[in-house]
Amino acid sequence: MENKYLNEAIIGNKKMLATYTAKGELQRLYFPSRDNRQYINFFYTGVKVNNSDLIYLHDDINNVYKQYYDTDTNVLNTEITNTYFNLTMLQTDCALIKEDNVLFKKYTFINESKIDLDIEFYIHSELLSSENNHVSCKVIDNGMYQYAHDFVVSTFSKDYMVQKYQINGSKETIKRTEIYDKDYIGMSKDSSISYKIGIIHPNEKKTIEICIMADENKNVSEIEDEIDRIRRKDLNKECTETRAYWRKYLKNHNGLNLKETENSYEEKIFEIYKRTILLFPLLTNVETGGIIASPEIDEYFTKCGRYAYCWPRDAVFITKAMDILNMHKETEKFYKNFCKMTQSKNGMWEQRFYTDGKLAPCWGYQIDETASVVYGVYEHYQYTKSEKFLKDSLKMCEKAIDFLKKYTYQWLELKDQSGDVVKEEIENSFYANKDKIHVSYDIWEMHEGIHLYSLASIYSAFTCIIKIYKILDKNISEFDNNRLKEEKISKTEKELTYLQEEIKKFINQKMYDEETNSYYRNTEDKLVDISMLGAVEPFHVFKPKEKKILNTVEKMNLSIRTYTGGYQRFEHDHYMNGNPWPIANLWMTLYYLEAGEKKKAKETFDFVIKTAGKHNFLGEQIDNNTLQPNWVIGLGWSHAMFIIVLERLYGKK
Repeated sequence: MENKYLNEAIIGNKKMLATYTAKGELQRLYFPSRDNRQYINFFYTGVKVNNSDLIYLHDDINNVYKQYYDTDTNVLNTEITNTYFNLTMLQTDCALIKEDNVLFKKYTFINESKIDLDIEFYIHSELLSSENNHVSCKVIDNGMYQYAHDFVVSTFSKDYMVQKYQINGSKETIKRTEIYDKDYIGMSKDSSISYKIGIIHPNEKKTIEICIMADENKNVSEIEDEIDRIRRKDLNKECTETRAYWRKYLKNHNGLNLKETENSYEEKIFEIYKRTILLFPLLTNVETGGIIASPEIDEYFTKCGRYAYCWPRDAVFITKAMDILNMHKETEKFYKNFCKMTQSKNGMWEQRFYTDGKLAPCWGYQIDETASVVYGVYEHYQYTKSEKFLKDSLKMCEKAIDFLKKYTYQWLELKDQSGDVVKEEIENSFYANKDKIHVSYDIWEMHEGIHLYSLASIYSAFTCIIKIYKILDKNISEFDNNRLKEEKISKTEKELTYLQEEIKKFINQKMYDEETNSYYRNTEDKLVDISMLGAVEPFHVFKPKEKKILNTVEKMNLSIRTYTGGYQRFEHDHYMNGNPWPIANLWMTLYYLEAGEKKKAKETFDFVIKTAGKHNFLGEQIDNNTLQPNWVIGLGWSHAMFIIVLERLYGKK
């Protein structure tokens, strides 16, 4: 498909996800999950007015655009005014809640000129096609369906009949609105149809309702019966019910009980807050609980490794935010379904997965992915106080802890403290054969080695499993009168306490610069990295006002804080021109709040507020020149950190 990097707007329902440009062009359409499959190469709409050539709605020199969501919903409106003809076209896009495979598109044409306007409406759609899944097309009375072996995408009108169509060669003829074909069925990945809207008198309006329906391929009669069933529906009523659904969803998940305010600053915070609540369900697989990092932006790996996958670590941050927003069931599904199905036999989690639980493309692993899940399990308990959840998750966490212990022993070159001679002999043989656990990437997936953030996450995982044992030992009868189990737990707790001491010692000895009296991010260089703050918040290896930490934060402010007040991830960060990241600012905000520095916390937080995108989405990065998101828009991790900060600022009310 064409490279379309910026998803300016995002809508969806329980199984469908769609993204748009600021001019209303449909860029991507996912169904039945957030990450697989995406159908659209392009979906262009346009009008012929009187005797004009085709006027594309998304791209014409005379068009002026205004885009906005219906208040407190995931229903998107794009107003397109063609100044040459004084024709306003309101495009409303709504992923129906009750029909989770239908994208409803309503176009309202308003004649604001002094002459009659004769309108024809055109759709030119190209689906992604391959030699193993070749796309063809069949034209029907009210539209067309484009299909391959295992899917079909139907585009049709509720009330209008197709006026003209072309299955092959539309790209050469549609700009002149001269589409024509003698065949109603053919082999082409792009096809076009048109509808006769008719004469619109001055100050009058007409509408056309279009549906895009995605499904698995079926026999012909089933496909056409399903199209007829949708056409018989009151689609405006369906859209109204969708609006009501999202407004109720927003109300039910206002976990911080924030309210409207007349203060413009707090109003902006409230709008980002609401957009976050509406975004999270669009990133989540309702069946497995898997959560994508963001809607995809770079299918061909031209600038990155893609984003529409589930990183366990990202999802752990997001689920913490979900818990704050009373999305406890979604969080529990992530741990009890997704994490259990994706854990390897050795206890670890790989770098990333599809949301259905299948392994996604990886280029290594990150030890903090595994540690984060254990941390996340305990964090979820903190919000729900469900001992049953801890009991159900215990074996999964214990397997993860075993892997983390092996990693710690091997990479910190520690001697086993268990006193198990046989085990020690096996591990000595293990080392002799150099069959160690593979070296880990850092949190940003750019450097292999031993990293301060990674060690801090392991330290926290050990803390969390010890706390989990104490809770279950106190409240769950499973441990009662089970001497062997209690002895094993007691021995494990001592071992983990020892490993925590060694982790802290390693950091102080191997990741501390005596010249600058500050920490650095790994054992390979002496650079600072915003993720080092993880050792304070959320992992609590160090306290925020320890001298070494204060010196490290001072060095961060001298080296990765930009002139705009935004923070880069680390020194010499060149990814996408090395811009500031909202995550980095929010992390610094959390640190300052932990340290009791409210004024500094507000300064770092304000940068995030003033750089939120057009629809109050937070990006992965901010362009230092424009102070606008310039890469990934709607990044789940950014929104999660925003909610975590808000909880610290406002708390539960």
